[in-house]
Amino acid sequence: MISVEGLKVEFNATPLFEDVSYVINKKDRIALVGKNGAGKSTMLKILAGLQQPTEGVVAVPRECTIGYLPQVMKLADSRTVMQEAELAFEHIFEMQADIERMNRELAERTDYESEEYQKLIDRFTHENERFLMMGGTNYQAELERTLQGLGFSRADFDRPTSEFSGGWRMRIELAKLLLRRPDVLLLDEPTNHLDIESIQWLEQFLATRANAVVLVSHDRAFLNNVTTRTIEISCGRIYDYKVKYDEFVVLRKERREQQLRAYENQQKQIEDTEAFIERFRYKASKAIQVQSRVKQLEKLERIEVDEEDNSTLRLKFTCSSRSGNYPVICDEVGKSYGPHNVFHNVNLTINRGEKVAFVGKNGEGKSTLVKCIMGEITDYTGRLTLSHNVQIGYFAQNQAQLLDESLTVFDTIDRVAVGDIRLKIRDILGAFMFGGEASDKKVKVLSGGERTRLAMIKLLLEPVNFLILDEPTNHLDMRSKDVLKEAIRDFDGTVIIVSHDRDFLDGLATKVYEFGGGKVKEHLCGIYEFLQKKQIDNLSELSSSPALSASPTAGKQAITETTSDAKLTYEQQKELNKRLKKAEKRVADCEAEIEQTEAAIALLEAQMATPEGASDMTLYERHGKLKQQLDRAVEEWEAASMELEELQG
Repeated sequence: MISVEGLKVEFNATPLFEDVSYVINKKDRIALVGKNGAGKSTMLKILAGLQQPTEGVVAVPRECTIGYLPQVMKLADSRTVMQEAELAFEHIFEMQADIERMNRELAERTDYESEEYQKLIDRFTHENERFLMMGGTNYQAELERTLQGLGFSRADFDRPTSEFSGGWRMRIELAKLLLRRPDVLLLDEPTNHLDIESIQWLEQFLATRANAVVLVSHDRAFLNNVTTRTIEISCGRIYDYKVKYDEFVVLRKERREQQLRAYENQQKQIEDTEAFIERFRYKASKAIQVQSRVKQLEKLERIEVDEEDNSTLRLKFTCSSRSGNYPVICDEVGKSYGPHNVFHNVNLTINRGEKVAFVGKNGEGKSTLVKCIMGEITDYTGRLTLSHNVQIGYFAQNQAQLLDESLTVFDTIDRVAVGDIRLKIRDILGAFMFGGEASDKKVKVLSGGERTRLAMIKLLLEPVNFLILDEPTNHLDMRSKDVLKEAIRDFDGTVIIVSHDRDFLDGLATKVYEFGGGKVKEHLCGIYEFLQKKQIDNLSELSSSPALSASPTAGKQAITETTSDAKLTYEQQKELNKRLKKAEKRVADCEAEIEQTEAAIALLEAQMATPEGASDMTLYERHGKLKQQLDRAVEEWEAASMELEELQG
């Protein structure tokens, strides 16, 4: 579909990458990876046609459509959520207006025998069939499904986009992009503003319904569930692996070890050659050999190896002192804003040393409860108690705005570091992508993501015994997340993590608090066990549908089968859920085809009822073919419905 040949990009005469060639094929699911600054976002912009390379060609077929979601974009605020999302169907509306115009012209004209009239009928028929095949009659259902999948409720559809935060408006842009169904989707960090349920919905969409996808993300679980091919940008070149991310990590480690051995051998060869040149430089009898060695060095293609991965660096949050046994106790806590109830009757107890996760859809009260614990919100109902000697270290997105802009990156950390850690400041900064000259940058010139990382390092070094981290991984790459995760795991104090990053929470949180519907529910398990429970709950809801609960026996059987489902592993449960989604899609597709075919038959029969159509044998032939197509669609719908019922049972 898209062919990249000999690509080269330079910034200030320094190559970012060069001699890059690869092909994006239909249905490819590509993870574009590499350390920050390697050129991933630049590559996406070039593929999208928004940036020109220094050299090379990106060949895109004329009929190929490309959709691009950048990390940051300017959004309009003049429409409602529904009106903004409907912009994805502008081509449908234009086609619909054209069909209506032709229909009016057919009704007004009386030159039935003319060649122009016949051409107009043919064009009208062709465009109408095309309109039906493109789903022109059921775009509204697809639009609502997509918005709800990305976390919007029906009540949100008529709200102005100006009422939503930047993250929610990014979801609207993502919805528009998905609804347009481009041939190639280019997504730059699409999960940064999504909750776990929306990420899982997006995974299903990209894996089953999208065309080709090129994805930049630091969410390891998301990459593994969506992609089947990994392209790494490293040392100005690309390495193409036909495997998902986890397998790539293993293969990359092997490649790096080979690179390292080759690099060491070459360095030994260079040292020996330079020693020979230096030794015999002034001996006339060796002049020819010396010149030969000099030319060898000039022609030698130097092997480059990636910088050493600093993610193995062991960092540790400083636990100041011991807090009471129960740092936080909530007793019937509730919070409302006017008539809107955020949550009510919250009862929870967090033990000293526990690491717990707050999860749920955005807007369900996770950050609100955190602010109650922090004392930023005091007008809640019920009783919230902090035990004695609780010292809280709090990380939220606005922490980045509280940094002193006049300081450098190094000085910011140097002011909070104490003891032996002062000797490792450069290493710590390097682990969080502030290596080399970046550590001497002023805070005022840092991007939002860089400020967020710096605020995280600062918190890492402050002495506390209770950490509250609100979406701490949004701007961290995988190496930095590993460093942070290990530091939290080794922390002796208590931790609350508000996050949608399943891979980050896995093995870290031992208790999950689920926010939703005004309630906070406790789950005594890790994140993947919680997600498995949620999927079983969803299957239970399917099992209680009217078709399955027609009799008490059927209901009892459904409960028994659901209970046995609970014994499935997470992967088995995930596979079953995938089959259910696939079956539901097949039924929906069949229903859409039946609806479109019936509409086409009705239109044809209306034409056949005219004096001209009654004698047109081609209409009768087309009518017969559409009838056969309808019969096949109904048969397929019946088979798909039976399969879906079996899976639901």
